[in-house]
Amino acid sequence: MTRARDSVMPLIRNGVDKAANRLSQLGYGVLPWLIQSWRQVHVEHNVPYLNTRKRAHLLDIYRPRGAVGRLPSIVYIHGGAFSMMSKDTHRIMAYVLAAQGYQVFNINYRLGPVHCYPKPLKDVMAALEWVLDNGAKYGADTDRLALIGESAGANLTTALTYCATHPRPEPFTRSIFERDIPIACVAPLYGLLDVHDVQRFWRDPDKSRRMAGWIKGEIRGTAYSYLGRRMNRALQFPLASPLRLFEKPAVEGGRPLPPFFTTVGTADPLLGDTIRLSDALQARDTECELHVFRGEIHAFNVLLWRAAAREQWGALFDFLEKHMHGNMAKAPVQAPHYASLAETFAE
Repeated sequence: MTRARDSVMPLIRNGVDKAANRLSQLGYGVLPWLIQSWRQVHVEHNVPYLNTRKRAHLLDIYRPRGAVGRLPSIVYIHGGAFSMMSKDTHRIMAYVLAAQGYQVFNINYRLGPVHCYPKPLKDVMAALEWVLDNGAKYGADTDRLALIGESAGANLTTALTYCATHPRPEPFTRSIFERDIPIACVAPLYGLLDVHDVQRFWRDPDKSRRMAGWIKGEIRGTAYSYLGRRMNRALQFPLASPLRLFEKPAVEGGRPLPPFFTTVGTADPLLGDTIRLSDALQARDTECELHVFRGEIHAFNVLLWRAAAREQWGALFDFLEKHMHGNMAKAPVQAPHYASLAETFAE
């Protein structure tokens, strides 16, 4: 019964994905003209980072209009349970970041369960390498580079960071490690960071009673979408569960980790993975800003009109400013001034 449900969930998600992408085409056709700060952002759509002619291998480039010189840059990796959503459904994240003076590369990647691990991870690696090779042509300062991802994208962001800083036996990781990428900082937000033994989230009887059955199904479905029928052999694919790698001692030949920022709500069933990541990074003497928001749900930060979302974004902006060499202090030179997030959504 469980296996049958695991195979049916992706079909349901496929329908949700199609609807979300259609709605995003309508909504984002209007929103940038209603929100003043978004009107100040130029978007170059559908730039291929791999020459496959597939939508999965396209990215969009967001840059403040009137910006002068190279801007500190962000590679943004969308969420969607490894099986749905796209750069198009998550434009809101790119607009908000670009409106603060950053150049944002908002990427697509292949989705499961048709395209299971390691294909999504290979794609985000390819996108990052494309940004490093081509970003300067579009005005990006790739020496000031941040990685941000949420939910499933947080898993990929965390794995990508691990591969960039640790030697791995998987052949597809070699290039990303050998480049010695200058990652300024990383922000994996409310992710499913360990796809092994997802029953841990509700094994405790009290937690099981409090957690709705559909939420359990969503968590299992997410792991299934990433690993497919290999889900019960998750430990054979260490990079699919990057949290476990960070919980181990640092390996010989590795590089220092960049500073991390992570956030989660206490009503998010994935809360435990974010807490574990923070603990693991602290054990490695790595800076990690952890922001836990009482009573907030999964992906609460997309509800931009709410106080908790504004607080989360404000903390992220402060973190980025600190680790991207104080770019906001140079905003009048490099990018136009923008209203605060609160002012933006009070319009």
